[in-house]
Amino acid sequence: MKAVFLDRDGVINEDDGYVYRKEDFHFKEGIFDFLRGLKEYQLFIVTNQSGIARGYYDEEQFHTLMQWVKEVFLEEGIVIVDVAFCPHHPNITGSCSCRKPQGGMILSLAEQYGINLSSSLLIGDKQSDIEAGHSAGVGRNFLFTGSFSSLKKEIEE
Repeated sequence: MKAVFLDRDGVINEDDGYVYRKEDFHFKEGIFDFLRGLKEYQLFIVTNQSGIARGYYDEEQFHTLMQWVKEVFLEEGIVIVDVAFCPHHPNITGSCSCRKPQGGMILSLAEQYGINLSSSLLIGDKQSDIEAGHSAGVGRNFLFTGSFSSLKKEIEE
């Protein structure tokens, strides 16, 4: 199976800092059309959520928001297979293997779902996302700079 690993804040939604309530979650313009065009891939979200370690919100609040996000995507004809998240922050909880730029979240999803990493994609808005993709062996890693049309062209090349 081929997959696309999507960072959340900055790719799927506007990065407004520690978003955990649906009223604060603003989908990026064009995200639905863009993801509909990736029919040959299974879609996954991989996201660092240090707001949990910082005590800004808890895992239940995170899961409630992400269930709503998945439902909105489904209403748009898009299936998000799973969401992986890292609730840690190295200065608070110590180091871990799941926090990007480590590849732990991606490797865990690959093992769980039988994903062929070399034929998969990662889309992130930070260098740490790209490093996580490289670390996990993702075949193609894209730094999202704000334009889904240019990203689509890059992927098609």
